[in-house]
Amino acid sequence: MTIEPTTIKAVWTDFGGVLTPPVEHTFAAFCAKTGLPPEPLMRAVFAVTARYGTDDMMLPLDTPLVTEQEWLGEVAQVLRDSDGIDASLVSLADTWFDDRETNEVWLEELHALRARGVFVGMLSNMPPAWDAHWRRMVPPESVFDDVVMSFEVGRRKPGKDMFDLAAERAGVRPEECLLVDDLAKNCEGAVAAGWQAIRFAGTGAAVAELRRLMAPAPAAG
Repeated sequence: MTIEPTTIKAVWTDFGGVLTPPVEHTFAAFCAKTGLPPEPLMRAVFAVTARYGTDDMMLPLDTPLVTEQEWLGEVAQVLRDSDGIDASLVSLADTWFDDRETNEVWLEELHALRARGVFVGMLSNMPPAWDAHWRRMVPPESVFDDVVMSFEVGRRKPGKDMFDLAAERAGVRPEECLLVDDLAKNCEGAVAAGWQAIRFAGTGAAVAELRRLMAPAPAAG
């Protein structure tokens, strides 16, 4: 989305798909590790998701409405009943995060922002079972001024209340906040809450857009 340079005092980054490879890559790796065929697995995941009155497969886990273990049990049952696949799903987090790479280029950009005095935070819809895993990948104390997690605050993107809370925690006005997220609906939610947003579709483009927005306004001639 095209936005014009303005005063940005707080940059909030998503985790999955921004500080990590795209979710699609991680899902493919997950299937390869578990030996599960992708299409039946996704059908089972969305069948379980629908039980919780949503089409957002992460919502039951990151709110959380259900524990990861309970959710995996439901997915495994659907796989058995619908496709005759006997899946041993013990921990999504362990398999999901094993060998997952950190986006070091984006991490360096966040470090540079913070060194300039910009507030840097992480704003994520995160299941509680994943908390220790992401912290091993990106130790928060060295990168972030604050971390706002859906399972801790009982709110989630793209809800306005999540963005209002993050702006409050940063101590700035909504229009001084910028979200960088790989999901269009989260960027749209941020804009609706008065924020600016960068849809993360690749590190190079996101870095270029971030630097454009953070550049000082030209002096009046």
